[in-house]
Amino acid sequence: MTAGAREVNVDRRTFVKLTAFAALAASTSASLFNRFLSPLRAFASSSTYSTKKILCLGLDGMDPQLLGQYMGEGVMPNFSSFAATGDFKPCETSIPPQSPVAWSNFITGQNPGGHRIYDFIHRDPDTLMPMLSISKASSPEKFLRFGGWKFPRSGGNITLLREGRAFWEYFADAGIDTTVFKMPSNFPPVDCKCRSISGMGTPDMLGTYGTFGYYTTDPPANTDIGGGRIIPITIRDGRFTADIFGPPNIYRKDDPDTKVSFETIVDPENPSVLFTIDDDTHFVLEEGEWSEWVTVTFDMIPRLKSAKGICRFYLKESSPHFKLYMTPLNIDPDKPALPISHPFTYAIYLSKTLGRYTTLGLAEDTWGLNERVLDEQAFLDQAYLIHEERELQFFDALEKTKRGVVCCVFDITDRVQHMFWRYLEKDHPANEGKDTEKHADVIPQLYRNMDELVGRVMERVAKMKNTVLMVMSDHGFKTFRRGVNLNTWLYRNGYLVLKEGKPTGAEWYQDVDWAKTRAYAVGLGGIYLNVKERMSRGIVEQGAEEAKLRKEIAGKLRGLRDEAENASAVAEVYDTREIYKGPYVREAPDLFVGFQVGWRASWNCAVGRIDDEIFDDNVKSWSGDHCMNPPDVPGIFFCSEQLSVKKIHIQDIGPTVLDLFGVDVPPYCDGKPVIPAEGK
Repeated sequence: MTAGAREVNVDRRTFVKLTAFAALAASTSASLFNRFLSPLRAFASSSTYSTKKILCLGLDGMDPQLLGQYMGEGVMPNFSSFAATGDFKPCETSIPPQSPVAWSNFITGQNPGGHRIYDFIHRDPDTLMPMLSISKASSPEKFLRFGGWKFPRSGGNITLLREGRAFWEYFADAGIDTTVFKMPSNFPPVDCKCRSISGMGTPDMLGTYGTFGYYTTDPPANTDIGGGRIIPITIRDGRFTADIFGPPNIYRKDDPDTKVSFETIVDPENPSVLFTIDDDTHFVLEEGEWSEWVTVTFDMIPRLKSAKGICRFYLKESSPHFKLYMTPLNIDPDKPALPISHPFTYAIYLSKTLGRYTTLGLAEDTWGLNERVLDEQAFLDQAYLIHEERELQFFDALEKTKRGVVCCVFDITDRVQHMFWRYLEKDHPANEGKDTEKHADVIPQLYRNMDELVGRVMERVAKMKNTVLMVMSDHGFKTFRRGVNLNTWLYRNGYLVLKEGKPTGAEWYQDVDWAKTRAYAVGLGGIYLNVKERMSRGIVEQGAEEAKLRKEIAGKLRGLRDEAENASAVAEVYDTREIYKGPYVREAPDLFVGFQVGWRASWNCAVGRIDDEIFDDNVKSWSGDHCMNPPDVPGIFFCSEQLSVKKIHIQDIGPTVLDLFGVDVPPYCDGKPVIPAEGK
């Protein structure tokens, strides 16, 4: 992979969009499939160290302050016992404190200048538009054409953009059996002699981070909503027929969308609905009920080629208005259209032995709740359904691993805190017009549930010899009350120039006059300078002018005040040339803004829209966040062994795991082992 690898632009609804065309083309390529068609194998450890097994539980977003509060209240007995017998410390997170960045620090033991992940999205230096940071999809360029049909003469390709070797690649070299579940920044999964299931960054069947469907007789006035597709329906004589929209048919001229029809019969006497899909799939749903996984087959070439996805349905209401939610189309683990595991057969093995499961990287539908297509209870039920699947897989691997490493990331702690934080604050702006009582105990109960999970793992560890247990999070959590549009601030201060001289409300930087713009913001806090030879339309000279501009913008932003709140909105501004090291520093944003607790880059800033005002209230259900100043949102680290340091950074954990098994830590790692020799 070259340092100049490109990615397709983000989808305007979901931040990020892979090329679905390339994705399905890749599934037809024998060369890509062969790469992942290796048999399942177990490897005996050659380590001379006493460590026999390492179990690592990642609880994404678990916050040390909340955890400490609940431990102090006596409702977290297992975490308290763990801390008393082992070691517990807050864990320094990455800059910026975002999941793909922090987990990449953990995976590689490096800072972002070494692993090349700086945000959920980066900027394409050619187009200056946002691009997906984790993976890149490329399409076939040549086809054989017959009438309305076309056939790719070569396969497409999907490339992991994260650089640096994962710690489990070194275990594979050493013959240490390793299983890694749902690790962010690992799509497509690393190709080595270990088992892994990809996590955050894995797309749906449409090539997006998750596009839901919403079928209703009462559509909103604005059907262009974030994260989903509104499908208006009309019920006649208690029935309606509608389409499930699938991936583009790459074998047809102009790549039309594939579709599968389904029919429903609405029971006039009871709040239930009978569904029929493809004439051979039938199920009944009652109001407030989730379906099991439903397989949907999209014909590409009749009788020769098809693509399979899976989804769940949720019947929100059957009358007086009909409201039906459909999850994004997940890649079917029984017949994956894309490499979601390594070896390729591992995803199939799990599905056949433990049942179908979520494959989408961001599966808990936060945008469904933001747009009020789902209510709080439906979202919560969905999150726990996904969590139960993950637990089943983790404990299965735990029992089957006699010697080696099992690492699993659980997402529910992150997603639920994002969406229910407002219940912890009566005066949160997001509470307006919403319930504030019914789900007030959701976050405390979430922490109690994680304590129970840790307790069950501790019970098993007590029966195992020479086993090290680690429980960690990538960052913590805080309130998100006010949005800051950095692009509006840059415009107001003359660094970003608009074609019309004023904002028009257009997204994806359509208003920007690049010939006069010196800086712009991308993602959730990054600012890029429009530097010559680094950007296709750069105007800032490299060297002294570039350095002066970085210093000037950083200095002004550090004093940014939100007058409506009579408080500073920015805690620190980081110059990446000073905080990063490694071969990819020049690709990073020039500056990262560390917001004060309560502030974050606004929703409009994240989609490249310049507003009239710099600040606005965050009124979405997504009311908690961590994209703030890193020292304010540390993660957690529990270990059954005592640590040799007073402070631990997330990039220390991967090297520590390597060292516990006697595997040499690569010299390029920024992180260092933190368990003393006598603890091994």
